[in-house]
Amino acid sequence: MNNSDILRTIRYIFNFKDPEMVSIFKAGGLDLKREEVANFLKNEEEPFFQVIIDKDLAAFLNGFIIEKRGKKEGEEPKPEKTLNNNIIFRKLRIALNLKEDDVLEILSSVGMHISPHELSAFFRKPSQAQFRPCKDQILRNFLNGLKKKLRPSDS
Repeated sequence: MNNSDILRTIRYIFNFKDPEMVSIFKAGGLDLKREEVANFLKNEEEPFFQVIIDKDLAAFLNGFIIEKRGKKEGEEPKPEKTLNNNIIFRKLRIALNLKEDDVLEILSSVGMHISPHELSAFFRKPSQAQFRPCKDQILRNFLNGLKKKLRPSDS
């Protein structure tokens, strides 16, 4: 999945309007105008489409965590310069305060059945032997499961 698809999907799942999107970016430390956010959300074929780079998506996800869970004491987290599916998945899980069982249930609601051990491997440090990279299929199914859970009439 590319960053634009992920951003559009999150916006759709949570039914965020442009001002909310701007506010989430701002909470993550990125001060954007509505037009800039709108350009991130356009389809690739549309005029003025702008690719959202990893650092900007990381800022959005950090802002999403702050919006959903509140500000943490201490220094604000810095957005990662490069993202992968594992980091995106972890940030979404943190923002939504999902436990292992919740994530497994969301995945199974769209026909993806994985074990708790497989799931925990996605959230380990890359240096650990049990770490596994999260493939696009897992992240896509997780987002589709969230869509099914949070917007059932649209699924």
